[in-house]
Amino acid sequence: MHRILNYLAWPVVLGLLVATLTFNFFPEWLDSRFYDPQITSNEKKDEKASKPFSYSLAVKKASPSVVNIYTQKKLPSGNRLYSDPLFKKFFSQKNSSRQARMKSSLGSGVVMTANGYILTNHHVIDGADAIVLQLQDGREAAAKVIGTDPEIDLAVLKINLENLVPIELANQKVSVGDVVLAIGNPFGVGQSVSQGIISATQRKGLGLNTFENFIQTDAAINPGNSGGPLVDSTGHLVGINSAILDRTSYAMGISFAIPSKTALKVLTDIITHGRAIRGWLGVEASQLKPFAAKKLGLNPPLGLVITNIYPGSPAYSSGLLPGDVIFKINNNGVVDNDKAMNVIASLSPGDSIKLYVLRNGDEKVIDAVAGARPQLN
Repeated sequence: MHRILNYLAWPVVLGLLVATLTFNFFPEWLDSRFYDPQITSNEKKDEKASKPFSYSLAVKKASPSVVNIYTQKKLPSGNRLYSDPLFKKFFSQKNSSRQARMKSSLGSGVVMTANGYILTNHHVIDGADAIVLQLQDGREAAAKVIGTDPEIDLAVLKINLENLVPIELANQKVSVGDVVLAIGNPFGVGQSVSQGIISATQRKGLGLNTFENFIQTDAAINPGNSGGPLVDSTGHLVGINSAILDRTSYAMGISFAIPSKTALKVLTDIITHGRAIRGWLGVEASQLKPFAAKKLGLNPPLGLVITNIYPGSPAYSSGLLPGDVIFKINNNGVVDNDKAMNVIASLSPGDSIKLYVLRNGDEKVIDAVAGARPQLN
């Protein structure tokens, strides 16, 4: 038995020695024999896929274009010193003892051009006596109001700083379900990012602005976010954050942004003309009641009945009359007053308007020419 064990031991020891040497000096040979390359490749793919997805590149792209906006308004009472350190280095401190007491507020804005044009909300800067913008890199500058558009709640500011980073616009239409990021300065805590999806598009009839065509999102938008950008998952601008539905001023998952295409038109109009330019017909109208539409042979709720026509307006010149029922404008079916206003407002002064109306039961086609919408006082 002892002889048999000695006979078997030497082959075992020799085999272990060969295996040890092979493992240490030729590991690639073992890999090719005992590991399936395809399995190894799939494991690496699975490992990569398991890493958490991040929007950091989108934030990094958009954040340098976001500014914090600080405003001050004079209060009617008190004669305290105008000593806010954020403002005093931009404005004269002469006779500071006579200056009125000031109240600070804040919001956000978006750098739209390399030469310093900024978009924000009208309500952020409305009535402000002093406006200071702070960039992500810490630089500050006094801002000048170039123009405002209260009917859609936008304002254009101008600062004089070098090396500004204008935001890039999204080049495709947004859809419900798209991921979006809201960037701004909520409650003054500093630049912050919230994430959500687009919940709806073309929201109107909310009573927030004269002209409404909102993007609805569940990304958190709080006081201080107003005027900041809503960007897509690649960091491109899709809207200007404007309002929240909740009246308690806290985000409740229903927030609204002005589409970037609309905001860009307002920006261009204000820079070029000093104000927003919109088409105007000059009528007051109300939505036709379903029973009345049915009696006229229209599909409810199609149709607007004209209740008033402004003297000297394009509607007056075209021959429209109170009582006429408009059921189509330039081949766009008239569903409600908001949609009709947006269709007319999207035109430029001088554009032709083809109106399809019912008058005393007869269908007529009336040609009109859009005028320029009068400015709000």
